[in-house]
This record gives sequence, C-alpha cells and structure tokens, in this order.
Amino acid sequence: SRRQRQMCIRDRLNRIAQNYPAIPVVSVDGIYGQGTANAVKTFQRIFGLPQSGIVDFPTWYSISNIYVAVSRIAEPG
Repeated sequence: SRRQRQMCIRDRLNRIAQNYPAIPVVSVDGIYGQGTANAVKTFQRIFGLPQSGIVDFPTWYSISNIYVAVSRIAEPG
C-alpha cells in the first residue's frame, strides 16, 4: 500500500540519518508531509540528485543502496 511504502522510505531515511546526521529524522506515521519532503531533499542534495523532495526512481534506488551500505557497516564481523 502507499502508506507502507511511505513508512519504508522514512524507516530507511532514518537509518541513513544515523550515518549522515544532516538528514533530519522524520516520524514514521504513514503521512508524506513537509518533514519527509525536507529529509528527501537533504538526501538528494548530499548524494547529488535533483532536489525535488519527491522519491522518484533514481532517489529510491539511491536510498535503497545507501540503506544497504549503512546497514552492513553496523553488522558485526
């Protein structure tokens, strides 16, 4: 569902924000509001994407790749 996708985006952005503190942490409430748009814009700026605040395919691809990378950093051994 749309709400589940939005919550997934915020979960991933919040995890990425642990390693990139310039990205604001957003509440995971199922609503894509201004806070989420600002976090997406900051992510886009940091990773060299057009700053639209919209999670288009290139942004989603980058969020997914960075999420996997920062999650692996946290894994022991």
